[in-house]
Amino acid sequence: MKIMLIEDDLVMQDLLAEYLSNYNYEVKSFDKPLEALEELQNHSTKYSLIVLDLMLPQLDGFDVCKRIRESSDIPIIISSARGNLGDKVVAYDYGADDFLAKPYEPKELILKINAILKRVQKKVTKREVGEFGIDERRMEIYQDSSLIELTKVEYKIFLFLINNRDKIVSRSMIANFLGDDYSSDRAIDMHISNIRNKIFDDSKSPKYIKSVWGVGYKFLG
Repeated sequence: MKIMLIEDDLVMQDLLAEYLSNYNYEVKSFDKPLEALEELQNHSTKYSLIVLDLMLPQLDGFDVCKRIRESSDIPIIISSARGNLGDKVVAYDYGADDFLAKPYEPKELILKINAILKRVQKKVTKREVGEFGIDERRMEIYQDSSLIELTKVEYKIFLFLINNRDKIVSRSMIANFLGDDYSSDRAIDMHISNIRNKIFDDSKSPKYIKSVWGVGYKFLG
């Protein structure tokens, strides 16, 4: 599982990242909150949880928490030296799931992460969009309750189209969403063609994915 760490103390950042990696968590660290918010805007589904400091440059941690909550329900653990009751109340009001006051033992952070992720995984993660069911935790998409056998890139492209239902998305928007799995325009068209075949969609008379000439695609489902 991948965790986002937003912490401007580089010593603390390295310590936590190394400790979390020992428990098989992949960590991506940010010391600038605006860069972290941009990363979440483009690749939010890559992360299972966020560890967030409050005293940050550019933007206060409370504002970061509030902005994340406006578009995502990803779990957030506040990790901060500001540990008075007032700060904790504000953090929970803004949508934080837990609060750790520094200094603390890294093991305590592991225990809180494990507990939160265990609760999240127990929740029903499958959502319905038309005749398609999406389970983002498992990275699976179903059609009429049958699993669609998608590659990783096909899954990400189809999810992006579904999440932008009835909106035109350009090939460059798809490429940006793919990030590390970036494909050329020609490759994206090929992936779309493969998805259409797997969901029994006719490109000449589409029911689900419509081509928008010169721009990209639109999901109609």
